[in-house]
Amino acid sequence: MRKSALLIRFMLCLSLLIVLSASAWGVSLSTVQAASNDSAEVDQLLPLVGSALVDTGQQKWTDAQQELDTFATAWKAIDTSAAPTEANEVNTALTDAQTALGKSSTDPKAATSALGTLARAVNTFAEAGQAKSSATSSSTGPSQQGLTAVKVILPLADTTIEHIDQHNWQAAQDSYKQIVNSWPDVENAIRADNFTVYSQLEVKMSMIRVALQADPPREEQAKADTQALITLLNEYAAGDIADTAPASGTVRLSDAVTLLQQVQTAVTNQDQTQASDLMTQFISMWPLVEGEVQISSASTYTAIENEMAEVQGYLVSNPPLWSQANTVIVTMLDELTPLTSKTSYTAWDAAIILLREGLEAILVLAALLAYAKRSGSRTAGNYIWSGAISGLVLSGVMAAIFVYAFSQVSSSGSTREMIEGITGLVAVVMMLSVGHWLHQKANLKNWNTYIENQVSGALERGSLWSLAIVSGLAILREGAETAIFYIGMAPAIALSQLILGIAIALVILIVIAVLIIKFSVKLPIRPFFLTATVLIYYLVFRFLGESIHALQVAGKFPAHTVAGLPSISWIGMYPTWETFIPQMIVLIWMVWRLILPEYRSRKQTA
Repeated sequence: MRKSALLIRFMLCLSLLIVLSASAWGVSLSTVQAASNDSAEVDQLLPLVGSALVDTGQQKWTDAQQELDTFATAWKAIDTSAAPTEANEVNTALTDAQTALGKSSTDPKAATSALGTLARAVNTFAEAGQAKSSATSSSTGPSQQGLTAVKVILPLADTTIEHIDQHNWQAAQDSYKQIVNSWPDVENAIRADNFTVYSQLEVKMSMIRVALQADPPREEQAKADTQALITLLNEYAAGDIADTAPASGTVRLSDAVTLLQQVQTAVTNQDQTQASDLMTQFISMWPLVEGEVQISSASTYTAIENEMAEVQGYLVSNPPLWSQANTVIVTMLDELTPLTSKTSYTAWDAAIILLREGLEAILVLAALLAYAKRSGSRTAGNYIWSGAISGLVLSGVMAAIFVYAFSQVSSSGSTREMIEGITGLVAVVMMLSVGHWLHQKANLKNWNTYIENQVSGALERGSLWSLAIVSGLAILREGAETAIFYIGMAPAIALSQLILGIAIALVILIVIAVLIIKFSVKLPIRPFFLTATVLIYYLVFRFLGESIHALQVAGKFPAHTVAGLPSISWIGMYPTWETFIPQMIVLIWMVWRLILPEYRSRKQTA
């Protein structure tokens, strides 16, 4: 009974360490994300205003005020000498927004309108200051692929503006469609070269479409945006525009969806100014989140590219086409909302890890204690338990070191997805090595030989400290692996699910531990290890896909999407070659590792 109580306390301590590690990891990630929002960069100002708009729409006045205060602090650190006139407009708009937001609880529409004005002023300032920024920033110029892209798009843009000047709207729309049709073949080259140019081109193209599809067409806007597109392409080709914008990480897809919901509310209220302003914000935000959509669903990415401009076209028509705009917005929300639901692990996934590691630890301890009992040495059992407890303590220390180490890496401004991807890939490597080790022990004879080699020599020599070291290393190994697995899982699992999974596994482990150690019940070792191996391989396959996907969202890995590739989020499959190929390689390796030993065993038996 004393041994059972000790083992129960051991498993409780292990679960507590795991929960504390996961909680600390979650806190460190939240701190990193909050700190990353404080960077005083021009390209981060507009997302801050966008976040304030979203919070205002949700009546989160305190959050909106905090976002605006962060914007004000960042704005003070910006060098406005490149565009003093536009900077004064931002200052005026900021003052108006702060005043309106202070009265937002009684007049939310005024706050939203003021924030929209501020967003347009910031965008104007950024565009006006681009020339000076380009002159003072280093730039390597466009690549050959980028120049080829310009040669494809520029003539079509020239043709489009000629038709606009001639008021030949059908011809202008036809030539614009040629730009849209050619864009998918060349956009990656420009995006890779210069995300600032890419982002501005995307916005300009959307606004050209809006102007051409409005009823009646908006001639001045169409002409101005097309000319801006031509100028942008020429400056990019000449190497005059520096890349100052981040490719990802400033806003989340969920922010864009919330903003789109606010557009829908404005459309329902038939508030043309607010709806159009918010939709403009969505279009400007889209280049920062489109990568996340593209690597999750290529078809959705293509559809949204067309639909967002279609909505704005309905909103700026005279009169606005409210019903058509609302229909398209509903479609967009139906397409985007599922993609914002971050794939997360469940209590079942959490239980798998602790069950496997805990069962393995129990079997090791049970085997060690059984050999000690055969030797007739009561002292040997005490050394084994002492080693196990020491291994547990060291596991906790190692978990704390892992949390601290990863938090230091993330403090440089890396995104949540990058940390999740890195820890997930580390977990994949460990799981593969552990799975290989487990399958080797699936044979009962191999298992007994393993235990006997580790323990028998120590007993024969009377080296009781060797027993303590063996048991301590066994527990340390399981504890360290458990900590790594849960740290990799923590960013993508709710704390309640993590605790529930640990609790379920713990109850099962306590029952098994009592049966094995107290009542000497023998478990079927072979089925256990085979089952454990299959479960490990399931997690390997899923961790691998989701980790690469997280790094793609973070902009650290490329993403080549293919519509025909499977997209199954619950096993971590996404329609990109970068996720599909590694998963298929690992799947073939796992199947080979499972089948080959069985084939050899049957061949030897025959």
